[in-house]
Amino acid sequence: MSGGVRVRAGRAPSPPPLPHAAPQSARFPRPQHDHLDADARREAASKGYLPTRRGYAPGGLNITSAEWKLLILISLVAVFVRLYRISQPDSVVFDEVHFGKFASKYIKSQYFVDVHPPLAKLLITLSGFIFGYDGNFDFKDIGKVYEANVPYVAMRMVPALLGVATVPVAYLTLRALDCRATTALLASLFITFENGLVTQSRHILLDSPLVFFTALTVFFWTCFCNEDKHEPFTETWWAWLVFSGLSLGAVVSCKWVGLFTIATVGVSTLRQLWTLLGDLRVSPRLFMRHFMARAICLILVPMLFYMFIFWIHFIILQNPGDGDGFMSSEFQHTLNGRGMADTFADIGIGSKVTIRHVNTQGGYLHSHPSNYPSGSKQQQITLYPHRDTNNEWRVLNATRDGDPDHDWEGKPLAFIEHGMKIKLKHITTDKHLHSHDHRAPVSDVDFQNEVAGYGVPGYAGDANDDWVVEISEGDKRDRESSKRLRTLRTHFRLRHAMSGCYLFSHKVKLPEWGFEQQEVTCNKQAVKLNSLWFVETAEHPMLPADAPKVNYKLPGFFRKFLELQQVMWTTNAGLTDRHTFDSRPESWPRLRRGINFWVKDHRQIYLLGNPMVWWFSTASVFAYIVTRGFLVLRAQRGYRDFESTHVVKYDTLCGFLFVGWLLHYFPFYIMKRQLFLHHYFPALYFAILLSCGVFDLVTSTLKPRIRLQIAAVLLIVVIWNFVYLSPIAYGNSWTRKKCENAKWLKTWDLACNEFYDDTSLYNTLPATPQKSAAVPTAEQVVPPVQQEPVNAKNVPADEEKAAETSADFGQAEPGRNVFEGVLHEELKSKAENLPVKASEDAAAAQPTDLPPPPIEYADPEPKHEGKPAAEAAAGADAAAEKPAAPAAHKHSDDEDANPRVEEVLAQMSQVMAKVEAVLAEEKKQDDTGVDPVIPGTEPEKEGEGETPQRAQGAQQEEEAEADRVRGELFPDAHLD
Repeated sequence: MSGGVRVRAGRAPSPPPLPHAAPQSARFPRPQHDHLDADARREAASKGYLPTRRGYAPGGLNITSAEWKLLILISLVAVFVRLYRISQPDSVVFDEVHFGKFASKYIKSQYFVDVHPPLAKLLITLSGFIFGYDGNFDFKDIGKVYEANVPYVAMRMVPALLGVATVPVAYLTLRALDCRATTALLASLFITFENGLVTQSRHILLDSPLVFFTALTVFFWTCFCNEDKHEPFTETWWAWLVFSGLSLGAVVSCKWVGLFTIATVGVSTLRQLWTLLGDLRVSPRLFMRHFMARAICLILVPMLFYMFIFWIHFIILQNPGDGDGFMSSEFQHTLNGRGMADTFADIGIGSKVTIRHVNTQGGYLHSHPSNYPSGSKQQQITLYPHRDTNNEWRVLNATRDGDPDHDWEGKPLAFIEHGMKIKLKHITTDKHLHSHDHRAPVSDVDFQNEVAGYGVPGYAGDANDDWVVEISEGDKRDRESSKRLRTLRTHFRLRHAMSGCYLFSHKVKLPEWGFEQQEVTCNKQAVKLNSLWFVETAEHPMLPADAPKVNYKLPGFFRKFLELQQVMWTTNAGLTDRHTFDSRPESWPRLRRGINFWVKDHRQIYLLGNPMVWWFSTASVFAYIVTRGFLVLRAQRGYRDFESTHVVKYDTLCGFLFVGWLLHYFPFYIMKRQLFLHHYFPALYFAILLSCGVFDLVTSTLKPRIRLQIAAVLLIVVIWNFVYLSPIAYGNSWTRKKCENAKWLKTWDLACNEFYDDTSLYNTLPATPQKSAAVPTAEQVVPPVQQEPVNAKNVPADEEKAAETSADFGQAEPGRNVFEGVLHEELKSKAENLPVKASEDAAAAQPTDLPPPPIEYADPEPKHEGKPAAEAAAGADAAAEKPAAPAAHKHSDDEDANPRVEEVLAQMSQVMAKVEAVLAEEKKQDDTGVDPVIPGTEPEKEGEGETPQRAQGAQQEEEAEADRVRGELFPDAHLD
């Protein structure tokens, strides 16, 4: 061939078809490999059909440099939104009452118990410690101004920065799910301008860390799934899997809601393993490698991380605190200063003992020189959780022959055996443990009798002081403990010899007159666990120094860990009491109601989501359900929609996010505990990602410019919603009119009457002096008796008090801290005794432009746990002088009617009858020229003329009568 002739090179032969590869078509011109399993993809990569490791981005994240710059810009916007005026308000907000207090206890190493795991609280404490917090601020009330040495801004920065970090994580997650950059941008800005997430992340609260670690887990798991599709058991594959396990441990270490995240990853893992099990090319050995790798990284690693966080928790909290009373006696003796010296094992007549209850955190059988205010009015017998000389009793022989107080001194030592009849004498007050036919002070039922201290020095006592010892069980290591009483080894019951009831205690506290100590009764129908007792210490002068002694076997880490988990679980399940701003799960996706966080200085912080984000995400969830159901019906009719890679891709993407939303939302329906709007935030995160996945599907066939324009319209609406409702997110100035206009739903109970009519007044008028507005609900260690809400509309208050309160519509109220609270029965009784001065109908008759009167409840009862009885009594006396604090208004469509409504209406009818009579007489006077006669007054006698003095007296009487009626109708209206 001549040099001027060009020869076309031969085309390389086409590669053989890949196993299970989808045939090429005009609609899908490029080979699709996403459906191949790991082995097939590895084979294809070795033949050059797929990108090699060198060209494959870790985790499947194909992020361009322009996207990284965009992500940095979005993060800066999120920083501004979250940190804007984060120092305001400079006072305690909502549950900062609890979580700020926990930080103080960490710094002081004082043991406490909370229903939530420690990680988020430890992060907040670390921030405060680094910036010099000494732990001396009490975080007592909502609205209490922070002192200068409290680095509350630094402590708020922890949840705020984690809230900021959630934004780029959401972007990267959607990109890892193979969504377009526009879709990822939309999701990140949705989260940036979501009012609820912004509000929650700006305060010392736990939900922002929870949402962040939830988002981080989803991101790591998505990247692992991408690696698993490409090539398993590589270093990158292991890294993503381990990161997923650590993140799972972190999310469950913030709140137990993280268990739902574990369930989400678990469902995805089971689906992967099921697919591998059905692949005949995967050998059993290879399948076990996949199974063991996931079991270790997704089960063992999170468990070890979770336990490690509690190990740090125990290392820090080594001093006694107000939480040690909720733990077992063995646990308490691991704390500094709570150790006990060895004590005699044998117990006989004349032994000085301290007796503890087995079931209710082991309080001591206790008495003090204070009497019951009702019943027998004899000396109180209680259960007290701390060591005290008032816990000491002398065991006496229950005989009436001679003086039983001294019989034991001249006789040989007699051990206490099963069936023996004894008396228990309180050493400090010389009273005998006594029961009689009087009802218990709080548990006023027929089968519970009062237990009291009875007698005087030198008095031998009577038959009502006699108790029969019934040994229930002993220690297997000590055979004698099942035959006679042995210290720490024998569990026994005390049966009253006369009435047959058993000495009993339960998780019911006495009111203030009983220093909020636990009630002790004699129960004829006693549950066995609540009527078991054991002797903790015993002394006897006849026992030699080398007599057998015993002591607690101190628990190790695992026993302490398991005990604390049990206490947390039991208490968390018992949070069934109602809160002023609680809500149920069915209202969350519709954003029916928010939470009042803080009201002060004519401003309010109210947790409310961005309506556009919430409703759009909820609509997307239902759209996926309808679409998926429609596709299933089509498949049943023979259509092959699921053979399309396009459909499979979005079904996998949206299906995973839908399962995450479902598992983070529906479990709350089976919970009977107290719930709030912020419990929906993890599910909201999945709903937002799902809504953006639906957006990516719907706009997948549109041009990029049109897709971007649609996204811009959505973002404009979202940002407008955010700005419109931002005053209640940041606590900024607002007007009453704007607040009323912002009530798109009547269930959004904003405190609009708190705002000024004009924003200029915020700069000209001084702030109104505010009282602390924190009114915790009935916080008890166990589920309290259900309390019916007080009809707040029927409880007006004086206007002078209104000037001192921070809101006249509704007060912020901290969430429930079950380990530090108010006696439920007392709070209810005080609320029932509030005076009722005006009815709903009378209030409705007032002009609509007048603000309603403020609602007032009684102050919560003071807490005396951890204090000696004398200090507790002094605290109770001081608390009695404390004025009542306002509480949050509770909206209810079925509130009880005011019992004085009928009386007030009758008075109004009388007034109206008099007015009609006066008008009729005036008309008659006009016609006849005769003076009117007011009904109810005596007619003038003949010959008596009308004098100015008599006319003036009659007028004064009429005005007095009118003022009296007006005062009854509108008691708080001060009319000039």
